[in-house]
Amino acid sequence: MSDSDRATQTFVTHRNLLFTVAYEMLGSAADAEDVLQETWLQWMGVELDTVRDQRAYLVRITTRQAIRRLRTLGRRKESYVGPWLPEPLLTAPDVAEDVELAEHVSMAMLLVLETLTPTERAVFVLREVFGLDYDEIAAAVEKTPAAVRQIAHRARSHVAARRPRGVVSAVEARAALGAFQRAIDTGDLQGLLDLLAPDIVFLGDGGGIKQALLHPVVGVDHVAHLLSGGSRWMGGDASAEPAQVNGWPALVIRLDGQIDGVVAVRIDDGLVTGLYFVRNPEKLSRIAQETTVSR
Repeated sequence: MSDSDRATQTFVTHRNLLFTVAYEMLGSAADAEDVLQETWLQWMGVELDTVRDQRAYLVRITTRQAIRRLRTLGRRKESYVGPWLPEPLLTAPDVAEDVELAEHVSMAMLLVLETLTPTERAVFVLREVFGLDYDEIAAAVEKTPAAVRQIAHRARSHVAARRPRGVVSAVEARAALGAFQRAIDTGDLQGLLDLLAPDIVFLGDGGGIKQALLHPVVGVDHVAHLLSGGSRWMGGDASAEPAQVNGWPALVIRLDGQIDGVVAVRIDDGLVTGLYFVRNPEKLSRIAQETTVSR
């Protein structure tokens, strides 16, 4: 087998892992794919016989490329029209079986990770999600192991203060989404309102392409008023169908039979504290078929 074939085989073997690393770092499948392309081009120029651990080497390349891309994305988000939400992924049922992975790729957790610096996010993802040791992470982020330990501690504390409170179950998420679906189908909001936290935040992402709210809607009364006029803020003949998105229950919204958006929830202590509605069509290409995420 030629070096090129060996390199290709190794890359294909680890591709799903590398995609998941990049996606966890970026919250964007499109940008994760660009990172994988850059990783592939760099990998094909590597002398394989000099690489002791090919998986770790590929993760290192991917991480460095993702950090660079994340800094570019940060500048792009500054001019983004309205709230920015992660790109949702239709995922297979087996993702939910890996509870830790499902939690970390959830929409709610990806929004928490947005509050970290690029290096903090890389360290957190590599340590907490993929279980890399500090020496491997240090090589990936070009820091000393001692510095990485400090960054990891800081990132864990930061995430712990912002991640969903209490034990969040898929059953609770399905119940909340079922109430949301009934509200869309029947116009009866009461079942949904009973599950909303007083300080709930509704975020809509249309990216300036589709109609969406330009600012967060905060508080149960304001969100209830918004939802009571669902046909006005969605338009057309809306329907909702359950799906597994980012490892958790979600709803795929269809207008006149066409995919129009994805609704996901954040739950704290049994109540819905976040409703996330992604309508930007540039972020919906991964809803038609499943994307594999792994670690």
